[in-house]
Amino acid sequence: MKRLISLAVLILAISLGLGLWSQNLQKSQGATGDNTLNFANWGDYIDPALITKFEKETGYHINLETFDSNEAMFTKIQQGGTSYDLTVPSEYMIEKMKKANLLVPLDHKRLTGLKNYGSQFMNKSFDPGNKYSVPYFWGTLGIIYNDKFVKAGEIQHWDDLWNPRYKNSIMLIDSARDILGFSLVSLGKSMNTTDAPTLQAAKGKLDELAPNVKAVVADEIKMYMAENEAPLAVDWSGEAADMLANNKHLHYVVPSEGSNLWFDNLVIPKTAKHYKAIYAFLNFMSQPKNAAQNAEYVGYATPNAKAKALLPKAVRDDRQFYPDNQTMAHLQTYADLSPKTVGLYNDLFLEFKMYRK
Repeated sequence: MKRLISLAVLILAISLGLGLWSQNLQKSQGATGDNTLNFANWGDYIDPALITKFEKETGYHINLETFDSNEAMFTKIQQGGTSYDLTVPSEYMIEKMKKANLLVPLDHKRLTGLKNYGSQFMNKSFDPGNKYSVPYFWGTLGIIYNDKFVKAGEIQHWDDLWNPRYKNSIMLIDSARDILGFSLVSLGKSMNTTDAPTLQAAKGKLDELAPNVKAVVADEIKMYMAENEAPLAVDWSGEAADMLANNKHLHYVVPSEGSNLWFDNLVIPKTAKHYKAIYAFLNFMSQPKNAAQNAEYVGYATPNAKAKALLPKAVRDDRQFYPDNQTMAHLQTYADLSPKTVGLYNDLFLEFKMYRK
């Protein structure tokens, strides 16, 4: 009898242990109870203090997972196996996710802060009526220069980068769409060009830039520029803000002839499960005080007009990161291109990188 009791106890212990292990495994995979929000975001793209504040105020727990590209996020959601409640795609990716039926429409009746966003950031072509998205951050692509090596006013246009005096001086962000994009603008063409000969011409002009290119890298640009390792760089405005904060000799320019204007947005993927937590978070992040705090931490421009008004005057009046209307009028938003065209962009960019070696 004792053996039977002992065996029963052992079986119960194993069962409880397996249950606990299963619960812990679920937690590690972001599959917890109703008080959870599973959030897939870009790295270092939210103030950790806001996560703590949200959890304390609402009782919901945030499981944060990061990704490094729109495409990586898209693939994970499309393949299934995730339980993301919210994610942050860029504008062209929203179009792609809509076509793939990966998004859940927003219930505007449950959103309390849409009125806080500037009208210029609402009802965009990639999501008419904001059926699926709430603005999160926006920014531009531009040129960072170091005034220890480059005089003020010398760099105002994309074509200035081709000046022979900048041999082995320029750091480029490792992004096919952006680098081919500014070459297209320098030729007077659209950053959404699909014409193969025009793209070949843009790549040919990039080949002429190759002697001036010091490196094609990603996050390392911030370190190199902050430490005066290069006179020039092409990168996004938020990365530029981080660089400028660490080196008083750095400046950011958005060429007036045109550049990319991008938008990152909060959306609900089809994998969502925790809708109360989702809408609590969307409303929390739309509160002006929280949005302003997030903008100061991340460094990108906020689309929340009431939050912008709370930022230091030096920030909200900085035309480097909040361009004037004249510059904004010449900026272009990326469209969702066909897989064939995206492949062409990537192939040409790879050829350029190989050529410069």
